[in-house]
Amino acid sequence: MWSIQDVRDHLWALGASPLHAQRVLRLWAQAKPQDSGRRPLESFMPKSLREALPALSLSLAGLGTLREQHPGQDGSARLLVGLHDGQTVETVLLPRDGLCVSSQVGCAVGCVFCMTGREGLIRQVGSAEIVAQVALARTLRPVKKVVFMGMGEPTHNLDQVMEAIDLLGTVGNIGHKNLVFSTVGDVRVFERLPQGRVKPALALSLHTTRADLRAQLLPRAPRFDPQDLVEAGEAYARATGYPIQYQWTLIEGVNDSTEEVEGIVRLLKGKYALMNLIPYNAVPDLPYARPSWERAAEMARSLHQRGVLTKLRQSAGQDVEGGCGQLRARELGQQSQPVTFHRRINALAT
Repeated sequence: MWSIQDVRDHLWALGASPLHAQRVLRLWAQAKPQDSGRRPLESFMPKSLREALPALSLSLAGLGTLREQHPGQDGSARLLVGLHDGQTVETVLLPRDGLCVSSQVGCAVGCVFCMTGREGLIRQVGSAEIVAQVALARTLRPVKKVVFMGMGEPTHNLDQVMEAIDLLGTVGNIGHKNLVFSTVGDVRVFERLPQGRVKPALALSLHTTRADLRAQLLPRAPRFDPQDLVEAGEAYARATGYPIQYQWTLIEGVNDSTEEVEGIVRLLKGKYALMNLIPYNAVPDLPYARPSWERAAEMARSLHQRGVLTKLRQSAGQDVEGGCGQLRARELGQQSQPVTFHRRINALAT
């Protein structure tokens, strides 16, 4: 696992000053050549660092390499990204210059409808490896928005994720509200995020208004009562000025009832929030089904009419079997059938 601090330490060992290190990190994060700029490197950079730049650039590029690319008809593209130790993660190019990055190889939360959670947690992804996903994507197309909705639960890798967010929100040239931290909900999120100099927008995986059902759908998530989760989210939204986005994967007969609509209205009416309804993508070997589009649209319309800002969304890259964790599983030979939609991946594709 490589962190941004590891890169800084290496640069300092080569004779870089803090300003030199910041310049190298800025150009790397923005996918620009290290000799970019009007002034020749000889005029301000020590020789030891100048001579090391070609090898350093190769090393940084090696933190995230493109293994596979699967374009979708909706303008998205799912990437299988190889890490330096041979592990892989998935990164998704979203329409309108968005990017979804992974923060872990695997995931420990074990959401019952998520492919990534099936393999458990393999290892953490370092902050430099997270930025490397952005740098790689920027060699393919512009990136103006980064969402932490790929493989993994960002809270379980909080130090590395926050270090990556800090770099991306400063020299990485990503607007703070265009950095989106997505989580199932953890008290550490509400303690740490307000302390950072870069305060990302927040997306919370809700999926139900019932605490007992949420415990079944997200079996290893913190036992956050939906009411308490919304209250914590509302406080963060008001403090940062960014509305909270709530994720709701619609599963037929599980969380698409009239009672759930009533619960959502009770929880979110009057809140600084946006509800994302995402119809579930069915998996042959799981006992869940996708509701009809008519039912999903009816639910979204009812919520909107009753004062809850709601968007009905499609997952990015459905036509390329875009469920998070699927490319990795296919490469490992673990899964050949189309798999489930990841709990967070598509939510901010617009």
